[in-house]
Amino acid sequence: MTKEMNLKSVVAELRDGMTIGIGGWGPRRKPMSLIREILRSDLKDLTLVAYGGPEIGMLCAAGKVKKLIYGFVSLDVIPIEPYFRKAREAGTVDVVELDEGLLLIGLRAAGHNVPFLPTRVGLGSAVMTNNPDFKTVTSPYDDGEVLLAMPALKLDVALIHVNKADRNGNTLTFGPDPYFDDLFARAAGTVYVTTEELLDSIASENPEDLKANLFEPYYVKGVVSAPLGAHPTASHYGYGWDLPHLKAYSASAGEESGWSAYFDKHIAGGEDGYIASVGGEGQIRALPLPTF
Repeated sequence: MTKEMNLKSVVAELRDGMTIGIGGWGPRRKPMSLIREILRSDLKDLTLVAYGGPEIGMLCAAGKVKKLIYGFVSLDVIPIEPYFRKAREAGTVDVVELDEGLLLIGLRAAGHNVPFLPTRVGLGSAVMTNNPDFKTVTSPYDDGEVLLAMPALKLDVALIHVNKADRNGNTLTFGPDPYFDDLFARAAGTVYVTTEELLDSIASENPEDLKANLFEPYYVKGVVSAPLGAHPTASHYGYGWDLPHLKAYSASAGEESGWSAYFDKHIAGGEDGYIASVGGEGQIRALPLPTF
């Protein structure tokens, strides 16, 4: 039975107030086509969990967000996502500020279906001050060590972008770092995947590539064919991040009615209109991957 869906049908299944985990890492392999479809919708009061990039700023700018749970929100070479900065400084969203490790541990706890996982991470830091609801637990063994009980970050939905997927929900994620997308999938009640290339079956792919099948297909409820769907973030081996576009987007945060102008130019016209507005497929596919 096929799990193929389209952007509109996925967003139609989302609800106000949901907790949504967003895969990827900063400006790398974000499910931006789905984010743009959410921006075109009436969804609101969302709680977002992410190693955040432009998706967080855009959803904040559009008034879709009630709460953010994050390890960072960055465009990498632009250290703080500008529309996120505006929302954070204005206090218009509730926040749970974690380091990257605690976010990972919270997702892992949810994936293991336990209420928390013990860790030393965060002890003696501002994490405990800024999150007064966090509790400690004493080891039941002879050491008696006091540890942070990092609560599980259970997600209603995870949105993830992959390089290849088939209609049964099998996925392939290429590149040197999967950015914890498997943890987002296992922490979620429902997973929707966008893919650069939709196949009948990944079983026919190179056996070496099958190592890139990072999470089980039974987590996946819907698969959407979305070539170029990570732009303006990078999709490894497909295209790099669009730094000129990200710089222009960032500059718009300092302009009067900057978000409205960005939305009207790039988002309001649908995905075909978006691709045309940023230079077309050829220009996107020519974007170099960043190197460090």
